[in-house]
Amino acid sequence: MNHFDLIVIGSGPGGYVAAIRASQLGMQVAVIERAELGGVCLNWGCIPTKALLKSAQIFNYANHALDYGILIDGAIVPNFEAVIERSRGVSEMMSKGVQFLLKKNGITVILGSGRIEKDKKVVVTTKAELELNEEYTADHIILATGARSRQLPHIPQDSKKVIGYREALTLKQLPKSMVVMGSGAIGSEFAYFYASMGTQVTIVEYMPNLVPVEDEEISTHLGRAFRKKGIKVITSASVEKVDSLGEICKVTIKDSKEKITEIDCEVLLSAVGVTTNIENIGLEDYGVTVENGKIIVDDFYRTNCAGIYAIGDIVHGPALAHVASHEAIVCVEKIAGLDPHPINYKLIPGCTYTTPEIASVGLTEQICTTQGREVLIGKFPFTASGKATASGSRDGIVKVIFDKNSNEWIGCHLIGDNVTEMISGAVIAMNKKVSGKEILQSVHPHPTLSEAIMEATAAAYGKAVHL
Repeated sequence: MNHFDLIVIGSGPGGYVAAIRASQLGMQVAVIERAELGGVCLNWGCIPTKALLKSAQIFNYANHALDYGILIDGAIVPNFEAVIERSRGVSEMMSKGVQFLLKKNGITVILGSGRIEKDKKVVVTTKAELELNEEYTADHIILATGARSRQLPHIPQDSKKVIGYREALTLKQLPKSMVVMGSGAIGSEFAYFYASMGTQVTIVEYMPNLVPVEDEEISTHLGRAFRKKGIKVITSASVEKVDSLGEICKVTIKDSKEKITEIDCEVLLSAVGVTTNIENIGLEDYGVTVENGKIIVDDFYRTNCAGIYAIGDIVHGPALAHVASHEAIVCVEKIAGLDPHPINYKLIPGCTYTTPEIASVGLTEQICTTQGREVLIGKFPFTASGKATASGSRDGIVKVIFDKNSNEWIGCHLIGDNVTEMISGAVIAMNKKVSGKEILQSVHPHPTLSEAIMEATAAAYGKAVHL
């Protein structure tokens, strides 16, 4: 069969979710994928990096076992090759899981590169036979082609000494030294991982603060934790050039005062964002509107061309897996004639899986100040938490922000152990416009890390007991 109700180009967390939801709603669906099922997230992003970070966490626990009264007799040494192998195994397992789900839902999988042509036709250059083009048609086509590592023109990646996130996941040997360019989630997570394994890491950030999208207080806390771990942090600076012709890389860095310094390292990791995969998929010929590298869509991901939709990293909004998945559901349910609620992009949670972890949603203190909003701010350090003290992970803080006039919860910022598992409750509460007083009226379990949110709220209203 060459005609489908829906064809999805791309099988990442946007694409495969769209396909499965469409199948659940009775559509005949095909997914076109040119690489591994599951896309970047499962194979080269979210999942394998978390596997690496778990290995780093276990290694760090082992090194501090005596703090918990456990004596490990003998040297504790990371097997870097085995750590990488485990990470790849986790990705393979998850990719097979997506393959199972697609098969379970009766979805046709077509391996190859898809290109849209007039009249809702998709031409696929198959993966097996690069010269063989197959044609399919559909009533609806969703573009979910994702993104790749952004390359700066003056610092080209060679996949050996100047690398992106893909190569960082599969290095054959542990480098003795590394410069990480960019301190967003990708850069910070790799900086933490390699530093934990024993690499001397320098992180260079163009903005004044690490993880620049986060609240400044959280950023300051992460910088302190990184420096304590031995990571050299350079902010308000840029990498001007890299000489990788010799045995080592010579990295030229310019700071905010125009001072030039040079750092030697074995590997430079470029983590300066991503570039959308919108080339060679037929957008120009079809007439799909693109602006600043993103496909323009409405609240339900319809492009300017009837029957053509786009979701995930290639449209407006943060390039996050959970955002792409939610966009997929909204898009497909609208196609099916349901009445889905548009996404509120002001309440998208962000997570960074360093140690300590970072999680946040809503407005930062700095944005509130810029907007001239009157706010109540409460903070609770994990040094005052019984659960954090018992677990031996006291590093971190919870920061909550409420509108002073309405008492509405408008910001939540956390840094500490397992805080990425705590943010969902804040997202739900803020979507429902829960007030600070309602949080205080809700009984929180003790001892937990999550009760720190209630404690921070109490501090905002001058009712703190444990501070």
